[in-house]
Amino acid sequence: MPAEWEPHSRCWMAWPCRKALWGDCLEEARLAYAEVARTIAAFEPVTMIVSPGLTADASLTLGSGIRILPLEHDDSWTRDTAPTFVHDLETGGLAGVDWRFNGWGEIATGIAEDKAMAGRILDHLQFDRIASDLTTEGGAIHVDGEGTAILCAASLLDPNRNPGRERGEVEAELERTLGIRRTIWLEHGLTDDETAGHVDNIACFAGPAKVVTLDPETAIDEDKAGLEANLETLREATDAAGRPLEITTLPLPARKTRASGGLLTRSYINFYVANGAIIMPSFDDSADKTARRRLQALFPDR
Repeated sequence: MPAEWEPHSRCWMAWPCRKALWGDCLEEARLAYAEVARTIAAFEPVTMIVSPGLTADASLTLGSGIRILPLEHDDSWTRDTAPTFVHDLETGGLAGVDWRFNGWGEIATGIAEDKAMAGRILDHLQFDRIASDLTTEGGAIHVDGEGTAILCAASLLDPNRNPGRERGEVEAELERTLGIRRTIWLEHGLTDDETAGHVDNIACFAGPAKVVTLDPETAIDEDKAGLEANLETLREATDAAGRPLEITTLPLPARKTRASGGLLTRSYINFYVANGAIIMPSFDDSADKTARRRLQALFPDR
């Protein structure tokens, strides 16, 4: 599996379509997705997956610079439900891993279309499909492109995803599908993360032997000890080449409560590496500038 900073031929997104999920914010969500898509499209091609009945409206909102692929889907998280693209060492081309998807540990229902999304994209591209019996999502795995993966045990070993699976079994499957030779297990996700601990909210690679993670000192009390333990794990870890990790921390923005109750997961780690740019979230928070400055130092050419 290549690293996120390696050249992209295309970015894949999915158009918000689920009224039950977005409620009164559906149109606002579509405008936000369109803004993100157009921003990325300045650096690399973008394909937006759109439910067939919504293509005309989506095209008007997106503009002419975004390619539309009519395809039924349930949600708009392609990082989780699209295939994980990998280099096929036998053919020299690209293939895609099709993980089992069960709605983030069965927290979501009505997901039949999303279960089929990875396979449909691979059929559209005419890429080989690598089937896996591991129940996971793309946001649960981060790699350096050189055989190292960072995982969060709370997600991969979730009994609602992979009951009875041992760490060694998960590692063997990632070696088979992604070519992973060294796995760094973090034990703790964010307490308010409804995905039960996706690593793309807590840690990621930013280059060979370079890792970004969250600063425990900026966390709420419920997360502080877990993030301190994660940081210590990374300090003691080495990558597949035996190198110690150079660690950069990013602050967490202030906590925010959903209108429906509970905390909203907010993290600067969940940024997108485009060809020539970093697309990072901002929260109108005092920590935005610090996060941007540290990411700019890590990616000076983007």
